Amino acid sequence: MLNYQRYLPTSHIKAKSVLVLTTTFLIFTGCASLGGGSVEKRSAKLANGIQKAYAVEPTTALRIAPMIVQSADRYNVDPLLVAAVIRQESSYRNYAVSPAGAIGLTQVIPRYWQQTCPGDLFEEINNINCGTYILANYNQKAESWPKALAYYNVGPTGYHSSWKMKRQGKKYAKQVKAHQENLKGAL
Repeated sequence: MLNYQRYLPTSHIKAKSVLVLTTTFLIFTGCASLGGGSVEKRSAKLANGIQKAYAVEPTTALRIAPMIVQSADRYNVDPLLVAAVIRQESSYRNYAVSPAGAIGLTQVIPRYWQQTCPGDLFEEINNINCGTYILANYNQKAESWPKALAYYNVGPTGYHSSWKMKRQGKKYAKQVKAHQENLKGAL
């Protein structure tokens, strides 16, 4: 697991406290969303939910679910949130490419993230790890999941550049939340 505290200056005691509380909350909500148990058990449950909620082929859901669970565990992100982002971004199509150049399941833009996320971002595991890292990083900056999701869509700079971009980011966050709730209902 990534320890975000070691990356914060010691002078940011308040920010550290908020981060510890946020991380602790995520550990409980992340585990609670799929129940306890092994990666295999939680992955099977997630794969079943992805199939039901998003009409994803069983072979795809069974292949992707363990990667989602492991990345979510690694970065302390709710696996249902990661699955919902993938649904919103690519509808589980691994080779999706956006007009802006975002690629893969989580639609990572290589020119922004290649240094942070080395490797072939069309490879599912690399893409999911990178997308999950980005979500965790944005949550650390934004201190809320809705705002982190908005950042994921329009970037922190875009979010703060105009009311139109902020509105677009908030709309995106609501869409992802709806996908997450749909998945939760399918479990």
